[in-house]
Amino acid sequence: MSEENIDLEAGNNITGTVVKVEDKQVFVDIGYKSEGVIPISELSNLHVESAEDIVKEGDELTLQVKKVEDEEVVLSKKLVDAEKAWEDLFVKYENNETFETTVKEVVKGGLVVDVGLRGFIPASLVETYFVEDFADYQDQTLQVKIADLDQEQNRVILSHRAIKEEEQIKERQDLLQSLEAGQVIEGTVQRITSFGAFVDVGGADGLVHISELAHNHVEKVSDVLSEGDKINVEILSVDLDSERISLSYKNTLPGPWTGIGERLQAGDHVTGVVKRIVTFGAFVEIEDGVEGLVHISQIANRHIGTPEEVLSAGEEVTAKVLSVDEEQERISLSMKELEQEKEQGDIEQYEKDEDDSSFQLGDIIGDKLDKYKD
Repeated sequence: MSEENIDLEAGNNITGTVVKVEDKQVFVDIGYKSEGVIPISELSNLHVESAEDIVKEGDELTLQVKKVEDEEVVLSKKLVDAEKAWEDLFVKYENNETFETTVKEVVKGGLVVDVGLRGFIPASLVETYFVEDFADYQDQTLQVKIADLDQEQNRVILSHRAIKEEEQIKERQDLLQSLEAGQVIEGTVQRITSFGAFVDVGGADGLVHISELAHNHVEKVSDVLSEGDKINVEILSVDLDSERISLSYKNTLPGPWTGIGERLQAGDHVTGVVKRIVTFGAFVEIEDGVEGLVHISQIANRHIGTPEEVLSAGEEVTAKVLSVDEEQERISLSMKELEQEKEQGDIEQYEKDEDDSSFQLGDIIGDKLDKYKD
């Protein structure tokens, strides 16, 4: 290239070959009578410690003329790189494209990355969770999207968090598709509320309503669960449109009727509270969640027209177990037989007392006869 064909007007682009690399500047053969100079500040849009970190002798470069003074030509590599970078970034921004970048600096408030020019990831856009120390991100390669782009302000704001959020949404959708009513899976209690507990079941939160916490009545959710608890839950329903998952904790726990046949046998005496009165008898709760039926014919040792003649709701009663059916969750009780047993016991005790009295009277008479004989 002859000197006559070289346009060294400021702002023009020219090509050249690196002939010498010093610590703070680079000399380039541009076909001019003197070599062009690239100051270290014009090598990159990022901070550079040494020119050798960017170029080496023999490199062919496209450069922009910064100024020409006293036959010294000052050139810039970063201006050419910036022009290309801005063109590329605008395409990525319009297409909402995901791309990779490398963390060059950890600074107060976020991360500086290389996108052909200086890009910035604010701390709030690094992860979906709070990061206390960003030191481990130095030199890491991250996938990002452009959050904001302003060439006039020379502002390039990137987001790694956006990628993570998209991954979480995809994982959540895949999880929702895989869940079916009746499945029992492990989860972690994330949040306690007045109406239930939210449980993470592997990337999505489901609600265990307070009514699904236990087989008995629950006053406060915190009486049963705590945040951080790992529990098994049963899937009740999954609404793909609203992305809501309904869960049950109590369905994974032994019910109040489980093992009732081992705890109660026919002939046992039990005490309970009358919970409901119906036309054919009364239901008596003898354990939390376990009710037995006292049929109207088994309420009293006499004929009665209605159960209310003898019983009232909330009353504590004692009854005899007639039968236990754990599978059908049925227990038959009798107050009448208990009353009959008591009457029979009273009769037997009376007869015993009578026998004892007769025996004692016989002894007295015998003693007196013996004395009379004497």
